[in-house]
Amino acid sequence: MDLNTIPKLRYTDQGNFFLIAGSCAIEDRDLAFQIAERIVNICDKLKIPFVFKGSYRKANRSRIDSFTGIGDEKALSILREVADHFQVPVTTDIHEAAEATMAAEYVDVLQIPAFLCRQTDLLVAAANTSKVVNIKKGQFLSAEAMQFAMQKVIDSGNDKVWLTERGTTFGYTDLVVDFRGIPVMQSFGAQVILDCTHSLQQPNQGNGITGGRPALIDTIARAGVAVGVDGLFIETHPNPAKAKSDGANMLPLDELEKLLNRLIKIRQILS
Repeated sequence: MDLNTIPKLRYTDQGNFFLIAGSCAIEDRDLAFQIAERIVNICDKLKIPFVFKGSYRKANRSRIDSFTGIGDEKALSILREVADHFQVPVTTDIHEAAEATMAAEYVDVLQIPAFLCRQTDLLVAAANTSKVVNIKKGQFLSAEAMQFAMQKVIDSGNDKVWLTERGTTFGYTDLVVDFRGIPVMQSFGAQVILDCTHSLQQPNQGNGITGGRPALIDTIARAGVAVGVDGLFIETHPNPAKAKSDGANMLPLDELEKLLNRLIKIRQILS
């Protein structure tokens, strides 16, 4: 799909990759605005198209005492405030078909979690909102198999589909990225995004808390840009150690600008 059709998405004519970034979950309004303001300023400086991300609810948790959210309507309202205040598109993930219409009233892009990428009723419900639908590739699927998830959205009358690579299960507690999957999924006609942070998760740890390898975010991101990915997904936080969700694999917010500068140079060399 043409990125120019997305309201409030700036700098689509600059030849850069686009960026989906924000904290894993909406923790509170002040934090969301702090993160959004910093990323907006960086992306304005570097002329990178930017979509702000925040999960209004975390449904897939290892333990029952894990943080799940601050309340659906409260978190979704914060996302809409961010969109209106900074004039950027926003995205969040949905988990059940009934959530699609609700979330679509607040956000511009609906994200389908990797574990749910084959759920037909969820994909159809997201498609029926006419919003952009970003489908994360299941850790258990090949890149080739994602054409069928994408086709479900298209057959429901919505051709605004993105696909996101986020790693493939490697044993029980690690993931690996097969970069061959990026051109494979691009061949379907989709904008393809590389999730640079979830690709470095170490799930299913014995303590019930997902681990990660954030020191390799730079490596994963550089490789993705080198093979021509359309967009990057990066979760970031001012203090990942204090994040309420997925802190183990998030990028410190202070490191984002330096990383993006390096990635733009790679993009420019290859263009």
